[in-house]
Amino acid sequence: MRTPAQRALKAGAALALAAGGLFAASPLLTAETAAASPAAGQSPETAAEGQWLTGYWQNFDNGAPVMPLSEVPAEYNMIAVAFADNLDGTPGGITFNLASDELGGYTEEQFKADIAEVQSQGRKVVISVGGELGHVDVTNPEQAAGFAASAHDLMEEYGFDGVDIDLEHGINAQYMEEALRDLHQRAGGDLVVTMAPQTVDFQSPSAGYYQLAEAIPDILTIINMQYYNSGSMLGCDDQVYEQGTVDFVTAQACIQLELGLEPGQVGLGLPATPQAAGGGHQPPGNVVSALNCLEEGTDCGSFTPEQPYGPIGGAMTWSINWDASNGYEFAQTVGGRLGTG
Repeated sequence: MRTPAQRALKAGAALALAAGGLFAASPLLTAETAAASPAAGQSPETAAEGQWLTGYWQNFDNGAPVMPLSEVPAEYNMIAVAFADNLDGTPGGITFNLASDELGGYTEEQFKADIAEVQSQGRKVVISVGGELGHVDVTNPEQAAGFAASAHDLMEEYGFDGVDIDLEHGINAQYMEEALRDLHQRAGGDLVVTMAPQTVDFQSPSAGYYQLAEAIPDILTIINMQYYNSGSMLGCDDQVYEQGTVDFVTAQACIQLELGLEPGQVGLGLPATPQAAGGGHQPPGNVVSALNCLEEGTDCGSFTPEQPYGPIGGAMTWSINWDASNGYEFAQTVGGRLGTG
C-alpha cells in the first residue's frame, strides 16, 4: 500500500466514465490533507456497548414489511428514521410527517413513545435527511441556520438523538458544516451526527462529503458508506474493485481510515437483501469478513491493509424493513459479530 503522497502522485490520470464502469478519479489523499487530519481522542458520541449497527427504518411502504419502531430488533442500536421532509417557508428547513396510512395506522403518540422506549434500552434514534428522492439545499448561511433550527425543533418534538446526512444529490461542505456546528451548539455534546455518502463521494478530496468529513471529526459519530448501487471504484491502493465483493468494501473503507478519521467513526453500509438495492448486495457473511479484514487482518480478499485498524465503527444496512423480509439475517449475522444484540 502506498503512502498518501505516493498515491497522490500516481492517481493524477482521470478514468473515463463508462456504463457500469469507473467514475473519474482524482488523488485520494494529499500530503496537505494528511497533515490536517484530526488528532486522536476527538471522537464524539460512541456506542455505549461495542460498535454501532445502524439500520434505516422506512416511513413508507415500498413492498418491504412495515413495522412500528417497537418491533425493531435489539441488534440495531442506531435507528435512522427515513426520511425528513422539506419544511415549507423555511430555507434549508426540515420537518417530519409520519406516514400513518402506509404504516397500518401507526400514530404520532405511539411513534414518540417507541422512540423513548428504544432510547431507554441504550439505543439511538436519528432523523435521516435525504435518500434517493430527498432534496434539501444547504448552500448559504440562511439555509444553514434554517436546517439547524428546524432539526433541533424535531429533536425537541420527537426526541431524536441527532441527524443522519444522506443527501445523494451533492452537498456544500462549507454550509453543511456550518449547519451541523450550529445544531451541535443548540443540542450539546450528546448530539449524534451520522452520514451515508455514496462511494463516489470519497473518490476525490474535492468531493463534498470528503471535505465535510475532514472538517467535522470532532462532532462526527460515524460515516456509513453505501457500498452498493455503485459499479466499479478505486480503492486506497489505486486499484479498481467491483461492487459485490469484500475487496470493494475494505479497499474503500481504507480511504476514510487513512484520511485520519478515528476507526470508530468508519462504518460499512450494505443492503440487507438483493431487493433493497439496484446492485452491490453481498451476503452478511461478507460484511463479517470485511470487518475481520479491517480490524484483524484476517478473512481478506486480494486487498489487505498494511496494518489492522482495530475496532471500527460498525456497519449499516438499508433497511431494517428489507432485513425483516429475510428473517433479520443481516441483524443476526452482523449484529452477532459486532455484539450489538
